[in-house]
Amino acid sequence: MKLLAYIICYIIYPFSFLFPRSKRKYVFGSYRGTFADNAKYLFLYATEHGDRKNRYIWLSSNRNSVKKVRSYGLRAYWVLGPVGMWHALTSRYWIFNSYTSDIMFCLSGRVECINLWHGVGLKRIEFNTISGPLLDRFSKKNKYDVFCHPESFRRPDWLLSSTPFQTSSLARAFRIPESNCIEMGYPRNSILTATEQERKQFINKYEPVQTLELIKTIHDFDKVLIYMPTWRDSQRNVFTQSMDMERLNGILAAKNQLLILKPHANVVLTDNVKSLSNIMLVSPQMDIYPVMPYVDVMITDYSSVLYDWLLMDNKDVILYLYDYDDYVKERDFYYPFDENVAGKKVYDFDSLCSCLETGDYVLDAGERMRMIDKFWGKTAGYDSSKMILDFIKGQQRQ
Repeated sequence: MKLLAYIICYIIYPFSFLFPRSKRKYVFGSYRGTFADNAKYLFLYATEHGDRKNRYIWLSSNRNSVKKVRSYGLRAYWVLGPVGMWHALTSRYWIFNSYTSDIMFCLSGRVECINLWHGVGLKRIEFNTISGPLLDRFSKKNKYDVFCHPESFRRPDWLLSSTPFQTSSLARAFRIPESNCIEMGYPRNSILTATEQERKQFINKYEPVQTLELIKTIHDFDKVLIYMPTWRDSQRNVFTQSMDMERLNGILAAKNQLLILKPHANVVLTDNVKSLSNIMLVSPQMDIYPVMPYVDVMITDYSSVLYDWLLMDNKDVILYLYDYDDYVKERDFYYPFDENVAGKKVYDFDSLCSCLETGDYVLDAGERMRMIDKFWGKTAGYDSSKMILDFIKGQQRQ
């Protein structure tokens, strides 16, 4: 059945070049049919502040995502249905977080692709990959991978970036000229830097009750930490493999602190994390960005979420690098790791516990500003969503 689906897709694809495409129609989508990440925030901004002559439409292969967006009174369609397919085939602009498969690759003929991507950082990605499981797809171009993942080889017309430092590596990764990288920052970070009033209005309007309940729970603790490990190609037990939850819970309980465990969205979670008084596991699909401003300490590793986190004032960082030697064998870095991160580094669980007990993790203000300048530069102060829409409007005139 999967093979048949790919064959049908390849049959349909040439016909998608025949449809007239409207410059006034923008469609948005996200990985695995979710309503998430930069595309979500840009879409919501566009529906509120965009040109009323344009139509902004969310397309998804997930009916629940469609239902969610419609509950806000916004346009959303199941991309596998006739109306969704029609909008995909007749819109000039596709805006997404990863690949054209965020919408539907076989309907993308002659469309102008604007890839918002989903993280600045150090890790080699796409066609810059030199090790690990994705090497066969991007560098060796294994025939099976090429056949099954044509979206990986569709070069974006425009790729969202943040600084020249990031643009040089992203352009090589996606095989496009640096001039096709638009340095405007990330729409999702607007919720991190918003005023408290703006943030509450957004959460009340667009976030589920679970988000509101989590924020309410946070206020019961003296300090809140969040652990957000990066995606690992070969790992599923991302928490229990590297942590003694009972011991960790005891340390947190003694200080009236809460630890939120947030898996990467790609993780198929197999951890059996027991319900503990001071440790809470949230869904991989939960949008954690509206919650992050209410958290005090980020525990992470090689994840690009670090650089988003640094945009907020008065936050601390612990880098838990328990598998550093193994990880770099799977996923190499563009630049020296130690020179391009900020935060307290610990390399084993005992050191992590000691760090939590003593509170020895206060972020150095100079390190923080150095990272912001390198990874965000002027875009740290940009209204990213407005700038992106203005950029597309400029393309309409051409």
